Parts: sequence; C-alpha cells; structure tokens
Amino acid sequence: MLLALSTWSEIETFLQTSKTVVVPIGSNEQHGPTGLLGTDWLCPEIIAHQAQKQSDNVLVAPTFNIGMAQHHLAFPGTIFLRPSTFIAAIGDWVRSLGAHGFERIYFLNGHGGNVASIEAAFSEIYADYSFRGMRAPFALKLKNWWDLAGVNALANRQFPVGHGSHATPSEIAVTQWAYPETIKTAAYEPQIAPTGPIREALDFRARYADGRMGSDPAQATPEKGGELVAMAAKALIEDLAAFSAEQAPA
Repeated sequence: MLLALSTWSEIETFLQTSKTVVVPIGSNEQHGPTGLLGTDWLCPEIIAHQAQKQSDNVLVAPTFNIGMAQHHLAFPGTIFLRPSTFIAAIGDWVRSLGAHGFERIYFLNGHGGNVASIEAAFSEIYADYSFRGMRAPFALKLKNWWDLAGVNALANRQFPVGHGSHATPSEIAVTQWAYPETIKTAAYEPQIAPTGPIREALDFRARYADGRMGSDPAQATPEKGGELVAMAAKALIEDLAAFSAEQAPA
C-alpha cells in the first residue's frame, strides 16, 4: 500500500491492523557517467514498492529524496540539505506520522552519507521525550537497503571485483531493472575508479573526476538488479514483521 496513493480514510483503516510504516530515504546526487542522479533515493523506493506489492502489511510513505550530499555539489544536478536542515525535516516527518498513531517508523536508506544525520535526528527526537520524562510513543529504525539480509553477500557474488563504494554496479543495476529505458553507457578510464577520503565538494571533484569511487559500473545489468530487488524486498518484509512484533518493556 502506498500512502501517497491512498485516502485519509484508507490510512485510518490500515492503522486498525498495523502501525508500521516504511519511509524510503536517500539523496539526489551524481553517480558517475552512467548512474542516475536519483539512484540513492530510487533504490530504496524501488525495493519498498516491490515489497508492498508482495505484502498487504507493508505501507510505504512518500520518498524522502534529498539528503546529505554536499561533497557531490561540484557535479551538476546534485541537490542537498545541510545536516541541520535534514535533521529538522526528519523530525517533522516522524512527528507527523507519530501523531496519526504510527508506532513503528522504519527508514530504508539508500545513501551512506545520510547515516550519521539520520541517527542524530533519531537522538534529537528521543531527547525531547527523555527531557520531559516521557516514553516515546513510537520506535524508529534505520536500515540501509544493502544491509538487508543476504543483499551484501549477493552483490559480492555478482561483483567480486570493482564493486567500490560510490556509483556501484549493484545500485546502478537496481535502477536499470526498474527503469530499463534510462540505461546509459560510457567508456570508463580507468575501468575501476580510484578510492580515497571524502571531504568537501571541490576536493571530491578533484580526486574523482568522473564521480565514481572504486567502482566499475559497466558490470551492472538489469538481470542482476532484479535479483537484488527480489532478495531485498523479501528481506524487508521479514525485517518489518520483526520490527512490528517488538514488545515494549513494561
């Protein structure tokens, strides 16, 4: 079930049987010569939408598609939120969902650069309740899509060399499976990109001229992307069920 394509009364009915919601979250940033700018929000959205097609118990919120990507700003098309804005926005999303009665709010993330800020946002939200001596009426969870059960292992089997850490063949394969009409090609030089630190935008552009980090995206195929999506969607359904079943201490 997709929240954006539902009515308020349908959500009210859903809440009678489930109080769990998934928020795909990512970033709009460069992904090398062949990766879509939306890759980091598209991947969790694709997986979450696939999961809701397979289970009536999965409700997916609109995708939070702008994240913490200042280091990609030297590449045209990147849009980012500074950490303070990002943290504040996550807080408002959570408070909105919590006000409706959602008790398990699960963020499925697609951008490693978001992790620290999402966790900081969770801490800020929980702190509001701790300082008031109250128990939070909801639990929050963050999961990177590639950390869902079995996904990393599958990606490592598919791409034993040249997987890298940015503009990876696994994430590009996922978008190729969902949007085959957008598949791009390029001549990579070198075939496997260099690796190194991540700092500010101009430093990043100087180190990684075409935007890749340690990766060879030419290995991506829609078929491999489909395998990743199938495994990730199944694991997401299972992870959501376990999260929903968590019992709060007395």
